[in-house]
Amino acid sequence: MEFTGTIPPNLFNFILVTVFSLLIGLSQRRLHSQPNEAGHTFGTDRTFTFIGILGFILCLLGGQNITLFMGGGLVLAMIMSISYFFHIRDFKDFGTTTIFVALITYCLGPLVLTQPLWMVLLIVVVVLIFTELKETFATISQKFDRIEFITLAKFLIIAGVILPIVPDTPMVTGLSLTPYRIWLAVVVISSISYFSYLLRKFIFPDASIILSAILGGLYSSTATTIILAKKSKKEPQHINQYMAGIFFATAFMYLRILILIVIFSQPLFQRVWPLFLVMFFLSVAVALVILFHRNRLTTTTDDELQTDKNPLEFKVALIFAALFVALTVITNEMLNRFGTPGLHVLSYIVGLVDIDPFLINLFQGKHSVALDAVALATLQAIISNNTVKMIYSIFFAGKAARIYLIPGFLLIIALTIGMIFFV
Repeated sequence: MEFTGTIPPNLFNFILVTVFSLLIGLSQRRLHSQPNEAGHTFGTDRTFTFIGILGFILCLLGGQNITLFMGGGLVLAMIMSISYFFHIRDFKDFGTTTIFVALITYCLGPLVLTQPLWMVLLIVVVVLIFTELKETFATISQKFDRIEFITLAKFLIIAGVILPIVPDTPMVTGLSLTPYRIWLAVVVISSISYFSYLLRKFIFPDASIILSAILGGLYSSTATTIILAKKSKKEPQHINQYMAGIFFATAFMYLRILILIVIFSQPLFQRVWPLFLVMFFLSVAVALVILFHRNRLTTTTDDELQTDKNPLEFKVALIFAALFVALTVITNEMLNRFGTPGLHVLSYIVGLVDIDPFLINLFQGKHSVALDAVALATLQAIISNNTVKMIYSIFFAGKAARIYLIPGFLLIIALTIGMIFFV
């Protein structure tokens, strides 16, 4: 630190510009080092180093007046335009990446002189990464279609356009229900669903039944359970994987709920996170026992589980918002009429349908409910939901699956009931 303090500032800045420009140039040389690309590029290591040094010199000489730097940039742009013209004429290649990288390199001088070092480093790193990921981006783009961009646009609208503009004022007197809180719940659930969707489509496109079940558990463990149960009846030779997948989906349901608690209620998270981790690991253990039962593990995939489903349909978002509003009103009425016992009864009822709107409603703390009562209602809703999943899976999977489903779900339900005494 003392040594760098003795170096003149301009010398240190010159070294930074030279090193950064050289790194970008070396990256360009590597990208254009193929024999069939000889002569196709504007320049490589030395050219880019000189471009960076030129920008630094002109910026230094001009001082506060940027006319000299802008004039040098104009000359550089003219030279690159002439080169680009002959490049198109001779090679029929219309790529402009190298030209824009050269212009960024030219700007490194004023950046080093005027901006924090972390900002300059970030720009250089981004340039290096994006130039090196050309083939990766090409591969990813082949997986994208029109639907993917529409899905992304929907997510950006839901999270980045609608959420900031909706008011955070109560809709009904005496009920702390605001449009902002309603849509925030939609955004959070949509984000988790979209993340699971992206993982399944782009990171694990050929995922096994088990991995598909895990990702499905992040989205909807109930829907995943029904699909797996139906498939196990059609393909009994893979029953171990389908049954294990059901319990993996249940395990990751616990993680999904824990994520919701982290987002909406830090005090509740501090209270219940050990309980949820115990329930998660027990569910994983049940799934692993079933998976390796009699060594029947294979690497089967399932087309129905791999089917790409758009998780961001506005119809689904509106249904979720409607459920959220309805459960907020119902919860408020139950608390006003019957107090905490009414909340406990309601928690068992909502477990029969979709527990996420009810749980987010509780986690946001809109009702005057003690933390212990919220934790208890959460566990009760989970118990009810797991019971429904057990009934669904037994009904759709058939007799052969009962040896796995009944003991597994009863063990998980019993543990969840036991967790109530630690709340």
